[in-house]
Amino acid sequence: MEFEFDLIVVGAGSGGLAAAKRAASYGAKVAIIEANQIGGTCVIRGCVPKKLMVYAAKSKKNMDSSEGYGLKNEGINFESNILLKNVREEVSRLSNLHRNSLKKLNITIFEGLGRFITQNELEIICSNTKKIKNKISSKKILISVGGKPKKLNIPGIDLAWTSDDIFELEKFPKSLLIVGGGYIACEFASIFRNLGTEVTQLIRGKHLLNGFDEDLSLCLEESPTFTDIKIISNAQLKSIDRVNGNLESTLESGDKLLTNNILIATGREPNLLPLNLDFLNLKMDGQYLDVDELNQTSNANIFAVGDIINKPNLTPVAIEQGRVFSDNFFNDQKRKVNYEYIPKAVFTIPEISTVGLSEKRAKEIYSEKNIKIFKCKFTPMSNTFKKNKSKCMLKIVVHKLTDKVLGCHMFGETSSEIIQMVSVSLNAGITKKDFDITMALHPTISEEFVTMYG
Repeated sequence: MEFEFDLIVVGAGSGGLAAAKRAASYGAKVAIIEANQIGGTCVIRGCVPKKLMVYAAKSKKNMDSSEGYGLKNEGINFESNILLKNVREEVSRLSNLHRNSLKKLNITIFEGLGRFITQNELEIICSNTKKIKNKISSKKILISVGGKPKKLNIPGIDLAWTSDDIFELEKFPKSLLIVGGGYIACEFASIFRNLGTEVTQLIRGKHLLNGFDEDLSLCLEESPTFTDIKIISNAQLKSIDRVNGNLESTLESGDKLLTNNILIATGREPNLLPLNLDFLNLKMDGQYLDVDELNQTSNANIFAVGDIINKPNLTPVAIEQGRVFSDNFFNDQKRKVNYEYIPKAVFTIPEISTVGLSEKRAKEIYSEKNIKIFKCKFTPMSNTFKKNKSKCMLKIVVHKLTDKVLGCHMFGETSSEIIQMVSVSLNAGITKKDFDITMALHPTISEEFVTMYG
């Protein structure tokens, strides 16, 4: 059978774009299908627009608390409509850059929803009319459709926002209930609170950021931003009703909350349903597509990368998966994705960063007697004259028998920038002694990583 393309990529997010561009650079005839703006979750409704909002919130926070430095102001007037408009314009600019880069590589772009009709063929459905626009075929098909926000199965859930809706707002609400305690929920809680919205956060567990090192969670909860947020723990949302233009939330306990709006931020899940995959009987790994180390599904010509497989759902991971896939199958390389010591960050204010094992996980693997913890907590110099003195915390998890550093964790300003270089060290197998003999750069926050002794 003759095919129109060497590769069809379903989904123009980070992983799909990386794979398509790399395959085309090797001379492959490539098509990419996308139902929305080109760029995917990260560029359109995730990392990029959210980080731009973080910069706005951080700027406002610094302005409000810098009188001690002689920077007096009579109050900063925040116009949320200006921020939201500028964010959308920047997202559109980046999406167009990706589109142009695809065109330069002669990659055919199909606008619409891709749906399987055989293991080698897809039909493209118009997003508006739902009619079939095209049918195309390929030797290999890469699925990279990403995830979608999870929705709670409760009455009135359609009245609430998901994270995708935030970037389409015309202005910020005066009050907001955020449901969830993970990184998406915490980042938006930090953004909205620092930009003037009254925030209540509802979490199922006892603490924020379940799964992160416990010291990071505690530092966040003790920070000025989150002590200014009403956190309701060990609670769940039962229903939502509209009351006089506001939204009334009823909790499992029977308590009721009234806010302008509600954001459901309880995680994301693979967006596989529209693809019509059932007839292919692809092997699953829970809610994810099961793939081998080459990102190949149980069907030899169908592959998957990004948030639809059970690997860290992070933009750089998806990009590397896409590039490794194309390197292997269109340039005869034998590469694998390195999943060791992947750095992570939570862009709250202050921010959180982490790489390697948490203290709890290290003790579970190696036993408590074989783990040594080095930790320091202090007020950074930049906060000396500020009214709200948020602290920094740095932590190193070390294996006693080998002296190997198993994990590094940080809470505080610029921690995401610092942890990137720390992750290079951990990937190289650094020991605590290597940290100790490294000269400090003073006065900095990062010098604490090389001056902790015990």
